[in-house]
Amino acid sequence: MSISEITLAEAHEKLAKKEISSVELTKACLEKIKKANSDLNAFVSVNEESALEQAKEADEKISDGRAGVLTGVVCGLKDVFCEKGVETTACSNILKGFKPPYDATSVAKLREAGVVFVGHTNTDEFTMGASTENSAFGVTKNLWDKKRVAGGSSGGSAVAVSANMCTFAMGTDTGGSIRQPASFCGCTGLKVTYGRVSRSGVMPMASSLDTIGPLAKTCEDAAHILEIIAGRDKEDSTTPEVKAGDYVKNLNKDLKGMTIGVPKEYFIEGIGDEVEKAVRTGVKEFEKMGVRVKEISLPHTKYAVPVYYIIAPSEISANMSRYDGVRFGPAAEKADSLQDFYMKNRSHGFGDEVKRRIMIGTYALSSGYYDAYYLKAQKVRTLIKQDFEKAFKEVDLILAPTSPTTAFDIGENSEDPLKMYLSDIFTVASSLAGLCGVSVPCGFDKNKLPVGLQIIGPQFGEAKILNAGHQYQCATRWHIEKS
Repeated sequence: MSISEITLAEAHEKLAKKEISSVELTKACLEKIKKANSDLNAFVSVNEESALEQAKEADEKISDGRAGVLTGVVCGLKDVFCEKGVETTACSNILKGFKPPYDATSVAKLREAGVVFVGHTNTDEFTMGASTENSAFGVTKNLWDKKRVAGGSSGGSAVAVSANMCTFAMGTDTGGSIRQPASFCGCTGLKVTYGRVSRSGVMPMASSLDTIGPLAKTCEDAAHILEIIAGRDKEDSTTPEVKAGDYVKNLNKDLKGMTIGVPKEYFIEGIGDEVEKAVRTGVKEFEKMGVRVKEISLPHTKYAVPVYYIIAPSEISANMSRYDGVRFGPAAEKADSLQDFYMKNRSHGFGDEVKRRIMIGTYALSSGYYDAYYLKAQKVRTLIKQDFEKAFKEVDLILAPTSPTTAFDIGENSEDPLKMYLSDIFTVASSLAGLCGVSVPCGFDKNKLPVGLQIIGPQFGEAKILNAGHQYQCATRWHIEKS
């Protein structure tokens, strides 16, 4: 087994015992990238020289006794995380050549912890998509079947982890963009409570929904990462004064006596038979651990997708207005007027999906339609949030499928935006409510494609969901299956 295949926790143990070095681990990951990336397209840039320098520094820290759990492990960054001096484009033509002058807060925290950054991973342009097909760098292919998508928008990060190109990768989740690709690629994906991790220095999509989190090999690894990146940040006013939990310490709590809810609205027409079977088998596994399972109702779930696709594009419309070709990115050489200059820059720089969402959002926010669409969507969002609040008075956690299907074929949904949007049907509701959730592998379909089980917790309930996910992974082997 290549050392690139070991988990973060295993890597820390081996590094501390001097059984391996960070340079050796980094070289092993770089070798994986060289062998597989031309085919999978998980990374859009690789910084080999810088990564090896960081690895040498990590080894020095370990030798000097200054190392933490993350010192010397290898990380891929979704191409929306600002990394000082490294081209960061959100996989969009409009930002080609942009090199941030600073690190995102989460990147700075990981760097301080001694993490080695090996490169930037592919994403749907400005994170808008559910398949990583909307990237200026081309589609990312699923390791389990290269004719299929990796999911999105953090598809590059999910493939990088599942293909052992890095120890873990960072992603963003607005409506399911960590959990869904984790489900499609057979890795662990953590979506944190809104505000739990600083978004400062991460290119925004929808500001009231965006969250930052890891894609990792296990819940234990995700817990270690969260302990570093969680917490208040003065640069991000949405991070509250809520103390970060002891996520690793809580991993081995007994689940006996816990009540877990299974929402009937998440087992609907359209869900794959094999997906439902795998998820229900996962639920039974929790029952074996002494958990009480209770059917619950989240009645406003059916409105989650339309609500999300009014609110998110509205916020996208506002956030994308900053990209005009004036301050950074390529600009039109000839323009008849300032308006013509903007139009040429944005027409050339943005892809079809970004343009589609800008148009939808601008329409929803226009004076004639604001009350009819945006305001009404916000009111229904409140009802969705209240459904969860009521449910969490009765249950400790909620179990559900992460996605209604396994990974679909490349190009299968690209001409049907509505069908593509429905890929998020089981993840957007908890995003609208600002809740935390984690997707863990729970089985395979007949084509040997991974199925994800979603564990949803209350706000700032990351310790609970990671504990439940870890206990499930201790009792099963789905997360260590190889393609």
